[in-house]
Amino acid sequence: MAERSRSEGKNLFNMILKATSKDLEQIYKLTKSCAQHLIEQNIFQWNEYYPSQQVLQKDIDLNQIWTIKVENELAGIVVLTEIEDDEYENVKWLTKNKNNLYIHRLAVHPEFQGKGFAQQLMTFAEDFARKNNYKSVRLDTFGENKRNLRFYEKRGYQKLEKIYFPKQSKYPFYCFELVV
Repeated sequence: MAERSRSEGKNLFNMILKATSKDLEQIYKLTKSCAQHLIEQNIFQWNEYYPSQQVLQKDIDLNQIWTIKVENELAGIVVLTEIEDDEYENVKWLTKNKNNLYIHRLAVHPEFQGKGFAQQLMTFAEDFARKNNYKSVRLDTFGENKRNLRFYEKRGYQKLEKIYFPKQSKYPFYCFELVV
């Protein structure tokens, strides 16, 4: 079933739909464009290893990756999952570890950044969590990406503990949670 979301400042409706295998190449290109854009800003959050095509294919296979397109062009993605990553095992979350929605790989193509697409994807995710009776929305973001840190804090997420992904960066990632 398609979900509609209104573009900020525009009268256009953008469709947020589950990704299919035919979207894999576009999704991979989008993540590589985002990784390069971050590196150009000296933000070493994503690299040549992450996210891999295999990770993205698994997201598709598990029906947990959503896309937002503008006139058939991929503008952004977000992964919504119930699967708790091992790195989260020792995090002291605000809610119990039961019935939580996790967000991963929120990405907007550099050409579409600053136009409200990340906001649309997050609003979609939070609405999805409420409609499906999740207790909270959980995520992590790179500690050196100040823009992302402010983005989640402005949306009402509480900044929690640091975790590390050594294959991605020597710097910490911060966990965030929003009780819905």
